[in-house]
Amino acid sequence: MKIGIMDSGLGGLTVLKECLQRLPAHEYVYYADSLYAPYGNKTPAEVLRLTANVVEKLVELGAEMIVLACNTATSAAAEVLRAQYDIPIIGMEPAIKPALAAAGIKRVLVTATELTLKQPKFRNLIDTLDASLRVDYLPLTQLVNFAETGDFSRETVMPYLQEKFANICPAEYGSIVLGCTHFPLFRAYFAELFSETTTILDGTVGTTKRIQEFITYDTPTPRITFYTSGKLVTAGLQFELMQRIIMAENVEMDGA
Repeated sequence: MKIGIMDSGLGGLTVLKECLQRLPAHEYVYYADSLYAPYGNKTPAEVLRLTANVVEKLVELGAEMIVLACNTATSAAAEVLRAQYDIPIIGMEPAIKPALAAAGIKRVLVTATELTLKQPKFRNLIDTLDASLRVDYLPLTQLVNFAETGDFSRETVMPYLQEKFANICPAEYGSIVLGCTHFPLFRAYFAELFSETTTILDGTVGTTKRIQEFITYDTPTPRITFYTSGKLVTAGLQFELMQRIIMAENVEMDGA
């Protein structure tokens, strides 16, 4: 099956990587809208417009299913796009429910972009789970910029996280939700700043399970094609970074 996966940039590669591990027998078209990244500091109307443009292009490329591998895009555009297309459109959902279960009697910290945390969809999820008194929120939008420039260095990332966590007591939290698909790329740094008993969760596994529910056939020759803001990517630093992030076996990669 031909599956289109989109994100504002490289964060959605964490979803693609999970798909390749769990659902390898398919053709994937990954679209990074890097020209307009990040989405997390834009208005909901802007995110809707940008996401709709990407989805239209993925459909033109033959995608039979669309994965909005971006929490911000999901919050702003998923419902509108589902009303426009007759193919499955799968979105991201922060892993708050399993985080609540994992936290026990402790609190849950949800990290995401500023726009995701402000969206009614996110707030409604918290209300549905009756979790408003147990959940704290922390925007970490700058991590998106670090990932987009390929800067995962300790010298850059740790001072930023230490500053953001300065007023947080790690011992209070039984679990952390990485509510942006870029954030799992920095999982090791989160692990250093919190206790070994703190569970770190993201939405990639749940999203992949949801994708599996809509798959109707396997592809004989698995394949990945990368696009960035409408242009096929077959070489260069961004292509190399994409490869480095997913590192999947037994998959033909255009340009490799």
